[in-house]
Amino acid sequence: MARTDHQTMRRVLRREIAGTIGLLTDEHDFSAMRRYRTFTFDDHKIYLEQMEALLRTRASQGSHTTIALFDPHEYAEYCTAAGLDPDIPSSRTRFTAELATTGPTIAYDGQPLADLVPALVDEAVRQATWEYAATLLARLGSCATCGEDIGRAAFTRASHLLVRILDTAPPGHRHLVCSVTGTPETLLAVLHADEDDQGGTRLDEAEALEFTTVLALGLATRSPGGLVMRTSETGTSDRIYGWRLRGEGLEPLTAGEVFDAYCTDIDSGDLISPESGVDYCVPPDLGGDSVAPGHQH
Repeated sequence: MARTDHQTMRRVLRREIAGTIGLLTDEHDFSAMRRYRTFTFDDHKIYLEQMEALLRTRASQGSHTTIALFDPHEYAEYCTAAGLDPDIPSSRTRFTAELATTGPTIAYDGQPLADLVPALVDEAVRQATWEYAATLLARLGSCATCGEDIGRAAFTRASHLLVRILDTAPPGHRHLVCSVTGTPETLLAVLHADEDDQGGTRLDEAEALEFTTVLALGLATRSPGGLVMRTSETGTSDRIYGWRLRGEGLEPLTAGEVFDAYCTDIDSGDLISPESGVDYCVPPDLGGDSVAPGHQH
């Protein structure tokens, strides 16, 4: 077979190989990597420019690339645990390959890095929030009286409440935010839901898992918190309503409470002009089970 045929075959095969690139998104992480002799970049801006050029080249060749968030601290821990020298490129490659299966990633589809980086950071925050909330739920253990797994029971209840909230919502796009006040910080989870062609609910499974976990943590620990939803449909005003977490259930907010929450500056306490084309409403009735107590022990 001719040499040119082999080259053509290799080019075709390269298009079949999916790749993962670990990205240093900020100056702090970039500076931390500069301590390694084999990391040859010395300017973060130039590094990002070269990375974007590489991504565009791979895309133009038909190659699929996944972007992972490269954390120098986690990389150093990984090398120590695996007995690897962190100052050789192959160690960075192995760590990046691990990130493809365990860390936050985003598929590159030609978007500018200026758009991709914030999305990747948001994905990392979302995953970290879920992992933290799931860990706290697991630590609650079993009820000393009845033996029921407290975290699992709370997750089941949170799932039920989320289904009821989506089932009773007006048609259109739904944007939900759940906040749970805790130590050392408040946890936030966001969920987007749309209608499919059959009138069912379409949502991102990872978002739904995180949202349900954070809500479950709030219910299980009886922490202060709230859940607010904004619904949007073409030709009608947006509707905003919500609930406060009360015990192991949800208590509806009045229209006035929702209005005050949206039209008050968090830092100064000053009033903010309400949005035009927005109705601040009382939420639909979720049924008595929404406020009934959950686990009793």
